[in-house]
Amino acid sequence: MKQIEVQIMQQSYLLGCPEGREARLLEAVERVDTAMTRIRDAGKVRSRERIAVLTALNIAFDLADREANDLSAAAQAAAAEHAQQPPADPPEHQQQIAALLQRLDDALGGTPQNP
Repeated sequence: MKQIEVQIMQQSYLLGCPEGREARLLEAVERVDTAMTRIRDAGKVRSRERIAVLTALNIAFDLADREANDLSAAAQAAAAEHAQQPPADPPEHQQQIAALLQRLDDALGGTPQNP
């Protein structure tokens, strides 16, 4: 595990990072720093702890919202695909349909009639 020193709101943190994931961690640090700075600069909250909690909640809400949108889009795509394909009859229904068709053929004299 690699260690990277980062700055968030002008404070240094030493973070552990899996090898090869440094760029992803630095993107996350930038996102957190930007969000915390935005809250601090709005002037309503001064405590670093409260700023961190509000930032975490905002990021978690955005993530949950994005996940809900992704699930909704996937459900709509699945519904559209399902609507394009007629549902398959279970084997017992296929047998019943075959039996009914045979009875109809027998009742009509064994020869299928076209309207």
